[in-house]
Amino acid sequence: MISPSSTTLPSNNRSRVKLYTLNEERQWDDRGTGFVTCTTPIAPNTNHALIVKSEVDGSTLLDSKILLNTKYQKQQETLIVWSEGDKHDLALSFQEKAGCDDIWENICDVQGKDSSSFLNNTNLTSESNGSTIYESDDECAGESNDNYLPSTITLPPVDLSHLRDICDLFSPDKVRDASRRDLLARAIESGNYIRKLIDLFHICEDLENIESLHQIYEIIRSIFYLNKSSLFEILFSEEFIMDIIGCLEYDSQLNYNDKRNYREFLDTKATFREVIPIVNQELLAKIHQTFRVQYIQDAILPAPSLFEENLLSTMNSFLFFNKVDIVTLLYEDPKFLSQLFSTLKDENLSDDKRKDLMLFLKEFCVFSQTLQQQNRDNFFQALATHGILNVIQVMLSLDDTTTKQAALDVFASIVECNPSTVREYMLQETQSTQDDDELLLNLVISEIQSDPDPELSGALNLMNYLKLLIDPENMMAVSISEKTEFLSFFYFRSMSVLLAPLMANSSDLKLARDDFHIAQLQNLILDFVTFCVEHHTYHMRNFLNKKDLLRRVLVLLKSKHQFLQLSALRFLRKIVGLKDEQYNVTIVRNNLFAPIVDAFKSNKRRYNLLNSALIELFEFIRHEDIKILINYFVENFYSDFENVTYVKTFHDLKLRYDAHRDRRERMLNDNSPIGSSRLHDNLNNSHLLPIQHFHQSQRLRKDERDLDAEEENWFNDDGDENKLSLINHGLIFIFIVLLVS
Repeated sequence: MISPSSTTLPSNNRSRVKLYTLNEERQWDDRGTGFVTCTTPIAPNTNHALIVKSEVDGSTLLDSKILLNTKYQKQQETLIVWSEGDKHDLALSFQEKAGCDDIWENICDVQGKDSSSFLNNTNLTSESNGSTIYESDDECAGESNDNYLPSTITLPPVDLSHLRDICDLFSPDKVRDASRRDLLARAIESGNYIRKLIDLFHICEDLENIESLHQIYEIIRSIFYLNKSSLFEILFSEEFIMDIIGCLEYDSQLNYNDKRNYREFLDTKATFREVIPIVNQELLAKIHQTFRVQYIQDAILPAPSLFEENLLSTMNSFLFFNKVDIVTLLYEDPKFLSQLFSTLKDENLSDDKRKDLMLFLKEFCVFSQTLQQQNRDNFFQALATHGILNVIQVMLSLDDTTTKQAALDVFASIVECNPSTVREYMLQETQSTQDDDELLLNLVISEIQSDPDPELSGALNLMNYLKLLIDPENMMAVSISEKTEFLSFFYFRSMSVLLAPLMANSSDLKLARDDFHIAQLQNLILDFVTFCVEHHTYHMRNFLNKKDLLRRVLVLLKSKHQFLQLSALRFLRKIVGLKDEQYNVTIVRNNLFAPIVDAFKSNKRRYNLLNSALIELFEFIRHEDIKILINYFVENFYSDFENVTYVKTFHDLKLRYDAHRDRRERMLNDNSPIGSSRLHDNLNNSHLLPIQHFHQSQRLRKDERDLDAEEENWFNDDGDENKLSLINHGLIFIFIVLLVS
């Protein structure tokens, strides 16, 4: 009977559950872990209900009324699943079987059903406007057949003479209807039909009766598409699963000589290596089952047709819950992680054993993606506590490619889930490691640069994870000092390592190599530093000036690979787009439009992406009226563009320049006290605007570091807008002095 309602939160494992909901993509979303109770009504016209309270804060994760017409299913001994309304599917995964049995009996008592027989009754016909949690049953066009189907289906006897009749009964056009699938599943369960089919399969295989084996293949394949969890419990049981795989070897589209050897692969080639002894036999059996079911889904079953594409949602759910069980059982074992990491850290460990352990750890991290976010965070935090990042660091220093790749995959999983843990480790590492080559971050960068793939697919993925590490938006939870400390570490000890291939290839301001592989690598590096320009204003600006990075990047405009030319131009465009006065001064002072102009002239009148990107750069400068760049361009390069008339951009730049000059002349002729004062003030501030005419001027800084601090104080002052305005006015009067002189 139902236990009375309780106001206290249960704390025993018997009632501990995970709550899942099925999303629109037919994937299970973890909604949290808590304790479930079945409450009785406390007022008239109320219902019994399933209540799940969070084990974290006691909040209500679920409050579901138990209604008489709701179809509940009990699966895998620890799962209860049901549907509330259209496409609102729920599941409770119990930690213990006894807890699942208790709640199941409570549900059956409320609905007036026998708990021992209700499981089979749940497979009755679904209502036309809904489906159970494991059914993605889009009803066929036209009227439902519910009123025309009998309440049961009688299956033909299982023998050679009736195989054709059975095959016709399970033909694709007859299993499209959800109601018919329910009845077929019920008949198969009640008649012990799968065992009989397996017995007949063995007879046909002994007789080498290929035609009958092809028919059995079609029957078993159709049973999969009935999409019933109760049938999968039978198909994937230890007793039948290998025989089911054997049935699926005889694809009717293949002749006997082309028969697949799935069982031979699983028995001889797919060997199970227990890298850490697992004493829990239930866990061991679940690992074997999960591997075989995944193999069936990925390698054996043919790609579903259009109407079948949602008919394997049950298998997806079966695998999902199995993976949750596996990673939970391993993670909650207090001895397992300690034994795993003590073995990994053993200096006498053989290379093969170390490789197997890393591959296991990689798979362990993949399975952890099924955990709830908080539990997943705790899982990776536990790995960090056991020294996973130090282990990865050691693995990356080895020569074995497989071991290093597994270590990189684990590193990526940790960064994706908890980048702050990785940043914290890297900062601690700087205190004890003086050699930059031994730093974990630089070891990862080294793997990026040595990716043997011509397309650098692995390097691209790792670059994205590096962006996660240095992205300020991922540092919102840390203090400003910690954020600054990590970025300072990155730019001081790792940025030069990352840029090394680009800097080496552009020495002497010419390309040493221009093959596809090095071009791809430089393209990745450019994408990364473009990201840095956008997100790291202070650190990136100082680094760019110190290393003369922009000049080196613009050397890549000489590449024969247009994608690399465009990446270099995109880098400059990002800098110009910031409208940062210090960047603009750097461009003017170092005459960095010269490579741009050379690229435009080399491209001639070709109408391509490079041409459009170059024109867009100058159009942006004109539209935003960036005076220092307009003056610099017109005075130094306009003669090269004077005859470019297929766009108005360059002509308009000249008009904008002339307008600025006319305004300066009018202000020069203004002898009023206000004009004189303005002239005096701006001349006093003219040292803020170094341009090529002032390269030899004593107003230029003597010590580059002194002016960096001065510039930072300037831009951090509250009066930024006023001072920037003075800078722009200073431009006018500096050019007046130049014109007069």
